[in-house]
Amino acid sequence: MKRGEWGIVIGISVFIAGAMMWKGFQTTQSDKKDFKIPFYSTASADVQSKAATVLRRENCRQCHTLWSTRDLLQAVPAPPLDGIGSLKDEAWLFTYLSAARPQDIVPSRLKPEYRHPSLAYLSATERRVLAQYLASLKVEDWYLAEVKKVEYEKLTGKDYVP
Repeated sequence: MKRGEWGIVIGISVFIAGAMMWKGFQTTQSDKKDFKIPFYSTASADVQSKAATVLRRENCRQCHTLWSTRDLLQAVPAPPLDGIGSLKDEAWLFTYLSAARPQDIVPSRLKPEYRHPSLAYLSATERRVLAQYLASLKVEDWYLAEVKKVEYEKLTGKDYVP
């Protein structure tokens, strides 16, 4: 290699090393909050087990996501269940799950075949377990605030002011 080529190689190496050091410095000096996974459940193992059995039997994941997973073969725009307990309480969820026409409680613009089916045919115990489990699905406050902000701005086109 010629003398000028060595200068170019050394110059590029120094530039790359400097960029790496700068990036490392920025990462260690960052004041950003360390956001962990925002979803959690407060349900007991017994309630989780019983609810999982009902959710699996009723094929709820064909439409809904839970812990951000769903049946990828379905394309129904159902709401995610993650954090539903941060929005609705157990009594409301039990009433919704017990309704003969859930659309009377939460109106739907979906085609009839995609609307939430009535789960009133389940036993009261199964509906109670589902309501307990769904009410236990929480999200961290910072995540809920961020979702509300994004949804508000998306729907209105205005800045969100809490």
